[in-house]
Amino acid sequence: MQRSNSRRAIQMGDQIMQVLASLLIQEVEDPTLALVTITGVRLNRDFSIAEVLYTHLRGRAAEPEITKALYHAKGFLRSRLSKELNLRGIPDLRFKWDTFLEDMVYDAPPETDS
Repeated sequence: MQRSNSRRAIQMGDQIMQVLASLLIQEVEDPTLALVTITGVRLNRDFSIAEVLYTHLRGRAAEPEITKALYHAKGFLRSRLSKELNLRGIPDLRFKWDTFLEDMVYDAPPETDS
């Protein structure tokens, strides 16, 4: 997926992230998704695909179960996004575990004292 770095894509991604986070807290009734944190949304160039980055308090071990629950709730999330954001076309949601913190903490080279 070729990502867009335009200002419009960033703004739209932020709006989608806020609405999704709110929906997961207030309206989704699946207990599996109770502690999911949406960490970012990246849109492709034509805004047809939104890559939703997420983490969970239980860590990476819970990823398969959470991903399955997110895809199960995908239709509901897209329909609510269309109502909240008033967009002509709602992007297809693709969920991906956010590895940023793991990469920064665990894969970082050890610091050396000079």
